[in-house]
Amino acid sequence: MTDAVTRAAQLLKGHRESIDRLDAILVFTLAERFKHTQAVGRLKAEHELPPSDPIREEAQIARLTDLATQADLDPEFAKKFLNFIIQEVIKHHEQHQS
Repeated sequence: MTDAVTRAAQLLKGHRESIDRLDAILVFTLAERFKHTQAVGRLKAEHELPPSDPIREEAQIARLTDLATQADLDPEFAKKFLNFIIQEVIKHHEQHQS
């Protein structure tokens, strides 16, 4: 192996280790987020509030789209990701309504 290939392999390994750590952070962060949204769902069910809050959802999407832009993350990707999360949360909230 050439020195350049060895160096590339070391850099690749370092990037992959960082990705693995970040994936773990994402999973644990999502788990924590869902704990809170599940608590919100229970509160909404107890107080007969609707499972979704379109005004809040719209504000959150705008806020996180702005954060994505600041973080140099594709805002459209961030919006799709957040919409997916919101739909999962609403699904959980609807389950509490049953």
